[in-house]
Amino acid sequence: MKDFPAATQSVCPECLERIAAQRVVRGGAIYLEKTCPGHGDFSTVIWRDAETFAAWSHSSATASLHTMPEACPFVCGQCSAHGQQPCCVLLEVTQRCNLACSFCFAAAGGSTEPDPGLNTIEGWYFRLLEAGGPFNVQLSGGEPCLRDDLPEIVAMGRSMGFPFIQLNTNGLRIACDSAYLERLAESGLSTVYLQFDATDDTVYEQLRGAKLFDLKRQAIEQCARLKIGVVLVATIVPGINAYELGSIIKFALQYSPAVRGVHFQPVSYFGRYARAPENADRITLPEVMQAIAAQTAGLVNSEVLRPAASEHALCSFHGNFVYMPDGSLHPLAGNSPATCCTCGSSAKARDFVARAWSYPRPAQATAGLSLGGWDDFLERARTHLFTISGMAFQDAWTLDLERLHRCHIFVMSPEGNLVPFCAYNLTSRNGRSLYRGSRKEAQ
Repeated sequence: MKDFPAATQSVCPECLERIAAQRVVRGGAIYLEKTCPGHGDFSTVIWRDAETFAAWSHSSATASLHTMPEACPFVCGQCSAHGQQPCCVLLEVTQRCNLACSFCFAAAGGSTEPDPGLNTIEGWYFRLLEAGGPFNVQLSGGEPCLRDDLPEIVAMGRSMGFPFIQLNTNGLRIACDSAYLERLAESGLSTVYLQFDATDDTVYEQLRGAKLFDLKRQAIEQCARLKIGVVLVATIVPGINAYELGSIIKFALQYSPAVRGVHFQPVSYFGRYARAPENADRITLPEVMQAIAAQTAGLVNSEVLRPAASEHALCSFHGNFVYMPDGSLHPLAGNSPATCCTCGSSAKARDFVARAWSYPRPAQATAGLSLGGWDDFLERARTHLFTISGMAFQDAWTLDLERLHRCHIFVMSPEGNLVPFCAYNLTSRNGRSLYRGSRKEAQ
């Protein structure tokens, strides 16, 4: 096996102090190992396929530890030493939620915190423009659809020049309130980023506390009716829904071109834990890719799923396809660096995502003529592009500052600072947060 970058920096899961870490090979897998002077040793699996790790991790440039300020990740802002510009920025427009999920980045559901006012959100949009935007925006929470004025928030962003605004939602309200979804469509909503963990209600009962599959389907059908693009987003938990990856992809294709792709998120651990998560509680990116190939029975070959270049290679995989009339998925140009988030800059990545995840617009009139062959394929590629991707978000056990340095997904803090997603959501084992706990909303 070839050498691979081993030394990095991380934090202690107990006290969140910055400490040295090493990526080491053991038993055919890669582990992130570190020692805190006060809390001992930690060893967490990050990649269960040592044979592919070296080539995959070398596929994009790595950050120099010498370029990272000593204060990283404690005073993110975004700082001038950060290695990437934003691709997508999350605006958390509420901390309220109508579910009580087992796994939640925001630990939402029981919050009594008031929603940020429209003046505050307008200030966030201005802050993004000052920081070099417009960037892609995701309206998140909590559950954003608990706000009756969400269409006004979308319209505000579009009027200020933000071309791509997506909604991160569990889908419950848009499934049942067609008038509300129509208002969102009229306001300029680009895409619905829909929580979708399975086609099996037993999974939803375990992860989300209720049988939700029919509501998820109804939300997709409502979006299709209004020509709003949908991306299905699945949190993958070993022993609960890791067998569902193929079923999710096949279900998504039934609703192409409205459903633009599937995004898999291996579970990461935030909040308060009586015991630290064990390695058996984790599923790594190569396992997700292998499961996709096995569970789709040849529809998707794991070889066409590739690492990113605009972010750290260990953070994600992406594959871009054309869904053909015969039901096959045709990979696009080997998923070369011109495709989704494999392009070298965040600007190119956000442009591709905006095109790929939005509902296809009508083509220019061509007097009904077709040249056939390549001409027909190009039209099919325009209308039935389908993406399959995955992202391994980092928690206190897996945080790698080399990866964080390349992050291009940011959260707007209540104070107007751009904080890398994994830093913003980071918590110690007992639930102490670096960022999420200290909110200073201005109404």
